[in-house]
Amino acid sequence: MISLLAAAAMSGLPDISHLDEVRHQPQITYLDRTGAILGVRGGQYAAPVDVDRLPPYVPGAFVAIEDRRFYEHAGFDAIGIARALATDLAHGRIVEGASTITQQLARNLFLSPDQTLERKAQEVMLAVQLEQRYSKKQILGMYLSRVYFGGGAYGLEAASRRFFDKPASQLTVAEAAVLAGCLKSPTNYSPIDQPERSAERAHLVLDAMSETGVITAAQHRKALAHPAVAHKSSATATAQYFIDWVDRQTRALIPSPQSDLTVETTLDLPLEGIAANAVTTVVAKEARRGVQQAALVSLDGDGRVRALVGGVSYANSQFDRAVEAHRQAGSAWKPFVYLTAMEAERTPQTPVVDEPVTIDGWSPRNFEPEFLGPITIQTAVAHSINTVAARMADEVGRDNVARTAHRLGIVSTINTDPAMALGTTLVTPLEMAQAYTPFSNGGVRAAAYGIERIRVVGGRVVYQHRTDPPAQVIGNPPLSEMNTMLRDVIVEGTATHAAIRGYDLAGKTGTTSDYKDAWFCGFSGGFTTVVWVGKDDNSPMAGVTGGAAPTTLWRTYMATALPHVHAGAIPGGPPATFAPPIPAPLVAAEPMPDEAPGVIVAPLVSATPIPNPPPRAAAPGADPVSDLLAPPRRQPPPTSAPYPDEPR
Repeated sequence: MISLLAAAAMSGLPDISHLDEVRHQPQITYLDRTGAILGVRGGQYAAPVDVDRLPPYVPGAFVAIEDRRFYEHAGFDAIGIARALATDLAHGRIVEGASTITQQLARNLFLSPDQTLERKAQEVMLAVQLEQRYSKKQILGMYLSRVYFGGGAYGLEAASRRFFDKPASQLTVAEAAVLAGCLKSPTNYSPIDQPERSAERAHLVLDAMSETGVITAAQHRKALAHPAVAHKSSATATAQYFIDWVDRQTRALIPSPQSDLTVETTLDLPLEGIAANAVTTVVAKEARRGVQQAALVSLDGDGRVRALVGGVSYANSQFDRAVEAHRQAGSAWKPFVYLTAMEAERTPQTPVVDEPVTIDGWSPRNFEPEFLGPITIQTAVAHSINTVAARMADEVGRDNVARTAHRLGIVSTINTDPAMALGTTLVTPLEMAQAYTPFSNGGVRAAAYGIERIRVVGGRVVYQHRTDPPAQVIGNPPLSEMNTMLRDVIVEGTATHAAIRGYDLAGKTGTTSDYKDAWFCGFSGGFTTVVWVGKDDNSPMAGVTGGAAPTTLWRTYMATALPHVHAGAIPGGPPATFAPPIPAPLVAAEPMPDEAPGVIVAPLVSATPIPNPPPRAAAPGADPVSDLLAPPRRQPPPTSAPYPDEPR
C-alpha cells in the first residue's frame, strides 16, 4: 500500500529543474521623484531574499519558530514528525504541524493546500529534491520571498515595508519576531488587526530565538521591553491611487515585460502624505454637512503630478475620484468663459449688469436673490455672479468657450447649451488641474503626467518622458487680466478662506446648484492644486459650497505644501503684445471610456480655428504686480460663519 502511494505521488511530481522560471514573476517597482519606493505591482512574489544581506536574527526568527532543525534535516524532519504525532495524540486532535521550511516552500511552489496523504507524500519528496539541488540559504531565501504575511504582503520585503515602513535589512529584533509570528495565521496574528494576539505570538517567537541562540539574553530583554509597533497604514498607502493610474500606463507602454521594471515617477511622497492627511481630516470634520469623499491633485508648472489623492481611504474604496470621477465643474468653469472674453477685447473693468437674463428659454439664478445692477467683470468674477457669466458666454460664443477650455487642458466632451457657462460639463479633478496650470506658469500648456522613465534590470532605460516644446496657450494682456481677477477671488471674493499670508495665490470656487459637487481650483507660481468634495452616490450635501469645505481642504494642504515646493509669485507671462497661436488639443492623460490609448480627444465644436484677437495694450491696473505678497486686504471670515460660493 505504501509503495503504491509513493508511486502515485512520484508520478505527479513537477520538474524542479525549471524552478528558476516559476519562483519569480516580473514585477514593477514604482519610485517617487526622490527614489523612495511607492509600491510594487505585477508578479505576486519577489525575487529570492538575499539572506546574507539581513541581520542574522531576521532569518533566525523564522527558523526558530517554524523549523528549528532546518540546518540539520534533509528536507523533512523525522524527529519533528514524531514529536508532532505525540503531541497530537496527547490532545486527541491536530495541534502541531510538522512541515519543515523546505516542505512549506515545496507546497507553496508546486502543490495545492489539500490535506491528503498523496499530497503530503509529494510534499516530502519535493522537499528532498529541493534540498539536493539548492543550498540552505537559497531555500530560505526563496521561502522568505513567497510566504504570505497578511495585509496583501507577499514576501519578507513587502511585509517589512507594509507593517514597519522600512526595508527588511533594517528590522529590529522585536519587529522580526512580529513578522515571523504572522506566518502561523496571518489573519489571527496580524499586528494591525489583532495587535494583542500578535504581541503574544511575538513573545513566543522571542523565547524561541533565545532558546536557539539566535539572540542573546540582553537582546531578548530589550525586545520584550520595547515591543514593535506596526503602522496602521503604511506611509505609501495613500499613493496607491497614483500607482493604479501610472500602472495602467506602464502596462500600455510595455505590455509583456520579460524582466523586472523600475518606474521613476513624478510623485512627491511627503506632499502625498500631507495631502492624504488633509483629505482625511477635513472630510471627517465636514461629515456632519454631508461630505463623504474628496479628491486632490497637485501639478507643478510643467505638468508633473506631485500629489494625487483619489479618496478618503484606498483600503475601503479603490475607485479613483481624482482620475475617474466625472463631476460637474460648477463655477470653477467660469475662468474659461472670462478668458475667452478677455481674448475678445473685454477687460476686468468692462462694465456689465447683474440683472435677470433669459437665454434660449433658460434663466440662470444667482446664489443670492437680489441683483447688483451695474458692476465690472472683475466684480462678477470675484463674487461668481451667474447672470453675468451666462450672458458673457452667450456674447463671446459658447463654442469658443469650449475651444478655450480644450486648448488649456480639458479633455472631456463639452456641452454647449446655455448652462455650460455655469459648469454643467462633467470633468475630473486631474483635467481641471491640467487646465488651470497655464494660469500658474505664464500661460504655457502643461499636459499632466506621472512617469518620468522606465528602466529594466541593469539600469537600461526603455521609456523616457519627452516634454513637447513649450506651447503658449494664453497670451497677454488676457493672462495678466485673468490672474488679477482670480487673485481677487481669494482677496475679497468667494474664496477668502483659502488665503495664506505671504503667498501670491489665485483661484476659483465651484458649486453645483444642487450642492452635489463643490470645488476649489487654486494656484501659486508654478504650482496648481484642485480639490473636489461630494458623495459617491451623487446625492446633495447639506449646503456645502466651494467656499467652504474645498477651500478649507485646499488651505490645510497648501499651507504646508507651498513651503515644501518653494512656491514663488505667479509669473506675468509673455509680453503684453503677444497673442498665442491655437495649438492642437491635448491628448488625454488617460483614455476616456470607449477610446483607444493615445487618441486625441477632439472638442465637440467646429474645427474652424478661432482667429487670434489683435494685440492690445494692458488695461490700467490689470496686473498689480506690486505688493503681491502682502496680506489680504480683508481678513478671512470667522470659521463659524457660512462660506457661500456666490456671496455679495
